[in-house]
Amino acid sequence: MHKIFHFLSALLLLASSLMSGAAWALTADQALAIASGDSDARIQALNRAVTEADAKTAAFLQALADDAVKVGDGKAFIVRDGKASDPVTGAELPLPDSAEDVVSNNRMRGEIDSALAALKLLSPEIQVRRQAIKALQGEADLNKLPLLDKALAAETDAPLRAQLGLVRASMILGSDDRVQRLEAARQLATSRNPGTKTVLLDRLKLEEDPQVKSALQAALSSVESSLVWGDRLGAIFSGISLGSILLLVALGLAITYGLMGVINMAHGELMMIGAYATFVVQGVFRTFFPGAFDWYLLAALPVAFLSAALVGAALERSVIRFLYGRPLETLLATWGISLVLQQAVRSLFGAQNVGVENPSWMSGGVQLMDNLQLPWNRVIIVAFAMAVLAGMAFLISRTRLGLFVRGVTQNRPIAACMGVNTARVDTYAFALGSGIAGLAGCALSQIGNVGPDLGQAYIVDAFMVVVVGGVGQLAGTVYAALGLGVLNKFLEGWTGAVLAKISVLVIIIIFIQKRPQGIFAMKGRSAEA
Repeated sequence: MHKIFHFLSALLLLASSLMSGAAWALTADQALAIASGDSDARIQALNRAVTEADAKTAAFLQALADDAVKVGDGKAFIVRDGKASDPVTGAELPLPDSAEDVVSNNRMRGEIDSALAALKLLSPEIQVRRQAIKALQGEADLNKLPLLDKALAAETDAPLRAQLGLVRASMILGSDDRVQRLEAARQLATSRNPGTKTVLLDRLKLEEDPQVKSALQAALSSVESSLVWGDRLGAIFSGISLGSILLLVALGLAITYGLMGVINMAHGELMMIGAYATFVVQGVFRTFFPGAFDWYLLAALPVAFLSAALVGAALERSVIRFLYGRPLETLLATWGISLVLQQAVRSLFGAQNVGVENPSWMSGGVQLMDNLQLPWNRVIIVAFAMAVLAGMAFLISRTRLGLFVRGVTQNRPIAACMGVNTARVDTYAFALGSGIAGLAGCALSQIGNVGPDLGQAYIVDAFMVVVVGGVGQLAGTVYAALGLGVLNKFLEGWTGAVLAKISVLVIIIIFIQKRPQGIFAMKGRSAEA
C-alpha cells in the first residue's frame, strides 16, 4: 500500500507539469485497446496514448505493470484491494463476473515500462526525470519522439537537456530520413553511455546507406574509446573487491597455518558458520526488532566472530592439538570435520540456500562514470576488509598475545623454554583465525548465497593466497590476495572466467617453482634451519 500511495503522489506532481489541453486524454476505448488484443495492436494503442498522456494514462499503465487490470463487458477496470474502478474517471464500479485478468508478455511489459519512463520525463522532480532518462537510454522507438520533444522543450537543467538530446538522437537513428540519421550518428559520437554502443551496433546491422554506415562506425569508435577508462577502472575495482574477499577468507588461515602448520580444510565451514550466524541474527531482528532491522548487520558481526571462534577453539582442543607435526593427518581430519559441519547445517537449516538481506544503507551504489558504478555493498566490504586487516596488524604487533604468537611462529621450542604456554597460544590463535573466518562469512552473506557449500568455493583460493604470500606472513597475504584478485579480473576480460582461473593457477605454479617461500619468507632460526 505504501508503494501505491507513493506512486499516486508522484502522479499528482506529474499531472501539474503536463499540457493543460490533455486533462482527460485517456479514453475508455484507448484503455480497452491497450489492455486487450494481440501485442502489436496493444503496443500501437499504447504509443498513441503516450503522445497525449496525462496522469490518468500513467496510473493506468502503472496498474498494467502491477497486473492490476481486468477486462470484462467491453471495458477495462483497475482492480486494487478487491475494488474495481474506471481508469478514465476513477469512479468505483462493480466488477463483471466475466472479467478476466490482463496478461502481458515480456515484450508488452518492456513497452509499458518504457512508456512509464517516458511519462516521468515531465515530472517536476529532477531526480525522477534523471531516473527516467537513464531508463530510456538506448531507446529506439520513434513513437515516443513527440513526448520526448515535449520534455526536451520543458527541460531547464542543462546536463539533463544534453542527455535528453542523446536519447532523442538514438530514436532518430531509426528514421527514414538519411540526413536525420547522419546528424544523429554525429551527435551520438559524443555519448559516454554504454547503452549508446548497443544502439549503434544494432543500427549498423540494419543500415544500408554507405555514408550513414561510415558515420555510425566512426561514432561507435568514439564511444568505445570514451568507455575504455570506465571499463578499466571497473575491472580494477572488481579485482580489489575480489581481493578483499580473498583477504578476509585467507587472513585467519594465514595465522593458523603459519603458526601450527595445520592444513585446515574446515576453514571454509567456519566461514559458513559466520554466514549462518548472520542469517540467525537477521531473523531475530526481523521478528523482535523490526524497527531496527537496518542495523542487524552491526549486531551480526560479533555474533559471527564468536560463533566461529568458539567452534574453532573446540576443534583445536578436541582434535587438532593431537595432530601437530603431522600436516597430512590434519588435512584428512579437518576434511572429515568439514563434512560433519556441512551435514549439521543441513540438518538445522535445510539443504537449500537461505536469504540474507542487505540493509538499506548497503543498497545502491555510487555512479562515478556512465559505465562505472561502485555498489555500496562491495565498497563497504573492501573498507571492512581493510579494518579487519588493521585490527589484525595491531593485535599481532602491539599486544602481548601478538608477541607470543610471533615468538611461537618463529621458534616454538625457544618460546616454550622462555615460559610461553604454547598450547594456550595455539588455542587462542586458532580461535582468532576461526573468528576472522566467521567475519568473512558475515561479509560474504551480503554479496552471495548462503548455503552449506559456501566455504567450498573459497577454500582453494584461500590456500593459494597463503602460499603465494608466504606462510605466516600478514603482509604477503595482503599482496597476494589483492594481486590475485586484480589479475583474475583483468584476465577474465580477455579470456573468460574459466580460462582466467586456469591462467591464474598456472601463474601461481610457475611462481612457486621460482620462489617456493612465497613473496615474503618466514624469518627466524627455525626458518633458516
